[in-house]
Amino acid sequence: MVGRLGRALRHRNYRLFFAGQGISVIGTWLTRFATVWMAYDLTHSALMLGLVGFFGQAPTSAIAPFAGVLIDRWDRHRTLVVTQIAAMLQSAALAVFALTGMTVWHLIVLGAIQGVINAFDMPARQSFLGQMIEDRADLPNAIALNSSMVNSARLIGPMIAALLIGAIGAAGCFAIDAVSYIAVIGSLLAMRVPRRPVPVRTSHVLSDLAEGLRYVWNFPLVRSVLLLLAASSVLGGAYGTLLPVIAATRLHGGPGTLGILMSSAGLGALAGALYLASRTSVVGLAAVIKRCSLGLGAGLVALELADSTLVAVPMLFVVGMAMMMQLASTNTLCQSIVEDRMLGRVISLYAVAFFGGAPVGALLEGALASQIGAIHTLAVAGAICIVCGLVFAARLPELRKISRPLYVRLGLLDE
Repeated sequence: MVGRLGRALRHRNYRLFFAGQGISVIGTWLTRFATVWMAYDLTHSALMLGLVGFFGQAPTSAIAPFAGVLIDRWDRHRTLVVTQIAAMLQSAALAVFALTGMTVWHLIVLGAIQGVINAFDMPARQSFLGQMIEDRADLPNAIALNSSMVNSARLIGPMIAALLIGAIGAAGCFAIDAVSYIAVIGSLLAMRVPRRPVPVRTSHVLSDLAEGLRYVWNFPLVRSVLLLLAASSVLGGAYGTLLPVIAATRLHGGPGTLGILMSSAGLGALAGALYLASRTSVVGLAAVIKRCSLGLGAGLVALELADSTLVAVPMLFVVGMAMMMQLASTNTLCQSIVEDRMLGRVISLYAVAFFGGAPVGALLEGALASQIGAIHTLAVAGAICIVCGLVFAARLPELRKISRPLYVRLGLLDE
């Protein structure tokens, strides 16, 4: 079982990436926790929390389609080194402002800068996984292990951050994050990666972008899972933005309570990632995506019953597990069946579906929460999420029939 869970670690380049990224993502979660807590501590406003969440991710969705075209033209390894250095400088700037006098506008502007960095980092990192893995059969496991690593940090990071904010303040969290990028930059520089042949492009960026959009639109399964991910992201991806409000008002807690809530979602996400890592085939992932959409909606609706931290924990476990599994399953499915020449563009649209939905959801739900309360807002979002899942479920048999010849051609199914 353990060997099956970690089979992608047989590849040297992926082992280096896994180790470096494993250190860095803990720092990333320190910054995420410190950012939302500082935003609420500075403003005590659900609307401002929504704005911070919006500007932290909106640039990614706006720029990612164009970035995806460029990623298909550039050296992905070199691009990742540049994005990680830029992210390190952004975290260092947060630490400086936290020490010298932070305002919510510093959080918004620096969050937007990180959003621009993510627009290039996300498609480069995801499409680079295939270059680190010599055996394509291990790619789904690598994606699932990557999710496991991120969600282990998501489990540990908020608990550490809650302690650090009380001990050394938010500036300490930002500074630790900046230093942690050294690990992933070092791992990237230590890799021995064969140069990927990049075809000479004579077409315009907009022409290549249009080609990517046509490719996805004419690929029913990819189109459907990306649209469902976008809906789930708008409706459920922003739940973390409202958690400080729920922790402070509904549950009458502080940073420690917020840390427990975020870690509960992180534990659920980790459990889901380990399940995906144990799978040996991409066959059946569309059904997993359907169940995750329905589970995400049910978990958000059930939070209406959360009148204590003890009651909220299992519900957030389900929400975190469903959101992460849908995200990772969609990623795995796309990377397994999409042509390599189109992969950067498709992954950039995947980034738009997730990073584009979450800030829109954060803005809308922040505004709605200021009128009807955070708990009721999440319940409304959950109910709509269930409807979207049911629509996808009704379409799934037809999608399976259309996609079967491709699965056979790729060797994923027998004739």
